[in-house]
Amino acid sequence: MTTSSDEPEPDIAVVPHDPAWPGMYGAEREALLGATGALFIAIEHIGSTAVPGLEAKPVIDIMAAVQRLDEASAAHDRLRELGYQLTPAGMRNRLFLRKRAPGHACAFHLHIVEHATWHERKERLFRDHLQAHPEDARAYGALKQRLAREHRRDGLAYTRAKTELIQSIVDRACDARGLPRIDVWED
Repeated sequence: MTTSSDEPEPDIAVVPHDPAWPGMYGAEREALLGATGALFIAIEHIGSTAVPGLEAKPVIDIMAAVQRLDEASAAHDRLRELGYQLTPAGMRNRLFLRKRAPGHACAFHLHIVEHATWHERKERLFRDHLQAHPEDARAYGALKQRLAREHRRDGLAYTRAKTELIQSIVDRACDARGLPRIDVWED
């Protein structure tokens, strides 16, 4: 797959939860499934936009599972037709694609992972925990608001500054499910 990272990152903006986000995910999910056929074994809305009431950057994160990552290469042209571009992100064992829609307030991120890792993906564990624990969701939302002001133009610093709280929550989610703890920061 070819990659693209030429476009500059926009300033970080954390906005109030938009009740339209789940519907936007649903429409995009259908477009992805229509374009890729039976490639995806599982597909879910992840990230802050998947947690009702949680402030978020206006980006719909989608995680899709394939049997093997190399299978996703076969769908590259179809994904590109939908506006997705493979983006280097330094994340192990996944393909990361972005779709930016000019003039739209929201973008999409597609995380393609191997199905064998599906049940232990930190993004899914984190989302499920925040949905079940509103007090943690509120704390995470407040942290994101503060960090968006402090690191408005530095996405890496914004992300790194969230790591301690995310790690704490994912550790608790792993413990609750009897899973081994995992490092949430991917180098």
